Amino acid sequence: MNVPLWVWLVTIAGFVLVIGADLWLNDHKPHAVTLGEVTRWVTFYVALAVAFGCGVWFFSGGTYAGEFFAGYLTEYSLSVDNLFVFLIIMSAFKVPVLHQHRVLLVGIVIALIMRSIFIAAGAAVIDRFSWVFFLFAAFLVYTAVSLVKQAAGGDDEEWKEGRVLQWVRKAFPVTDDYHGAKTTVKIDGKRWLTPMLIVMIAIGVTDIMFALDSIPAIFGLTQEPYLVFTANAFALMGLRQLYFLLGGLLNKLVFLSYGLAVLLAFIGVKLALHALHENELPFINGGQPVPVPEVGIGLSLGVIVGVLAITTIVSLVAVRMKPELAEQGSGITAPPLARTKEEAAQIEARDEQADHRVSAPPRD
Repeated sequence: MNVPLWVWLVTIAGFVLVIGADLWLNDHKPHAVTLGEVTRWVTFYVALAVAFGCGVWFFSGGTYAGEFFAGYLTEYSLSVDNLFVFLIIMSAFKVPVLHQHRVLLVGIVIALIMRSIFIAAGAAVIDRFSWVFFLFAAFLVYTAVSLVKQAAGGDDEEWKEGRVLQWVRKAFPVTDDYHGAKTTVKIDGKRWLTPMLIVMIAIGVTDIMFALDSIPAIFGLTQEPYLVFTANAFALMGLRQLYFLLGGLLNKLVFLSYGLAVLLAFIGVKLALHALHENELPFINGGQPVPVPEVGIGLSLGVIVGVLAITTIVSLVAVRMKPELAEQGSGITAPPLARTKEEAAQIEARDEQADHRVSAPPRD
């Protein structure tokens, strides 16, 4: 797939334009979001991704379009699982409802920039060392097994401040209180950081950690850097509204981790087969390619859609039959989602009266 520089530039400019419009339309006046608002935005972002995929189909053919859609669906489904941790971070930092949109957007922009660096580095490594697919495959299978163990153990996800945030707290003074949407504030002539900036960094850094499995996964579906980048960008841009739309439903997706584990294991096997087909390691078949079957993009796309559909349906049916299954994640506080403007006004009033004072968490 030959993508000219000007196409890259136009694509990046388009993403910047959409993110800027999203920021201005949703955050120039902080407010509690409504069901209709987030539904429209989720629909818009999904439609935008579908339109882009159709464009890839028109200009580059069905194979590349299939790779884009497979990558997009995989990244989006992995992102849904990541929303659990985002909810925990928002609850831990007591982020005001009115500013959760901004926190997510800035955090996601940070993550998109860092993921772009990962993608560029990954593409360069893959282009030079085909054996890296063996490492990607092993890591994805390991991650799949870890997901199954975590789900079977029934442990709630926990989040702790990493070294980056601990360093920030040591290097700069941080206020206990939020100061609107400000990330820094001047007190008695001294510049302080606010919890708003800390939670933005937390969201961005956490998403980078998630990229350690999602980036190898999408490289298992396509080795085209342009498709890897755009699939990640579309998945991340739509994640913010999905956070509010699915916040109250996440606890009902009780088998999501199992479904994602199946996907990661499947892509891991696909990567291993591809690595064998491109083999250059001297201790495997004398450094010659191994004649093994490769998994086509059509089969990959079918497996991804099928696994996600089955996981979702089985989860919802199981929770309906046994409601207590949804209680295992009851410690997660879902963001409030108003159905009407009147409800949104009530949420805003309660939020203004709520205590948003945040103390630094205890260090290990």
